Amino acid sequence: MNLIFPMLAQVAWTLIVGVMTARVRFRSVANRDVRVRDIALGNSAWPDKVKAFGNNFSNQFETPVLFYVLCGVAVHVGATSWPIVVLAWIYVATRIGHTLVHTGSNNIRLRFRLFAAGLAALLAMLVVVSLKAL
Repeated sequence: MNLIFPMLAQVAWTLIVGVMTARVRFRSVANRDVRVRDIALGNSAWPDKVKAFGNNFSNQFETPVLFYVLCGVAVHVGATSWPIVVLAWIYVATRIGHTLVHTGSNNIRLRFRLFAAGLAALLAMLVVVSLKAL
């Protein structure tokens, strides 16, 4: 199985979220929901929906960093069999789900469950990679 595909999917998802964030920001300025001078130095003036997209885009550079490191180490130590690939896809799926909830209903309980499931996938990846490295 190939670990590169979930890694590329996560990169693609980050870029998609970045484009979605830019679109809602441009639309907010165009609709005069916010003035450029009010957001030039900070994010507090953005409408809540725009903040959700911006916050989620920032989230794509938090735990995904651990995902990329674990994938890189997995390749390095040869831990690229089906368990690590499945865990990687689970992680990517939780990130996509987290974005959809965060920028949609923003159901905090569901969002937290998705976040926790992603962390559990990362922890399991760490265990698999660590055991292979021994």
